[in-house]
Amino acid sequence: MRTSYDVIRNILRTEKGTSIEKARQYLFRVASSATKPDIKKAVEEIYKVKVASVNVVNVPGKRKRVRMKFGYTADWKKAIVTLKEGSKIEVA
Repeated sequence: MRTSYDVIRNILRTEKGTSIEKARQYLFRVASSATKPDIKKAVEEIYKVKVASVNVVNVPGKRKRVRMKFGYTADWKKAIVTLKEGSKIEVA
């Protein structure tokens, strides 16, 4: 069985992520197999907050070149979690 720490990989600290924190939205990198209910349960359990909604984005891998060889970075999933009024995640 997966734990909450298997679902939530890490919190994303980007320029867009810091700008939407004012609207109680936070970005997380999550497991590719995670569903919206899994993500909601994991965030509520880890951070002790109430989640209003969860939106997910499947981010495709990018083509990279090293010398004469081409490869791809791995696909990954990003979750945008909106918290209920009065909830806040303290990000260091």
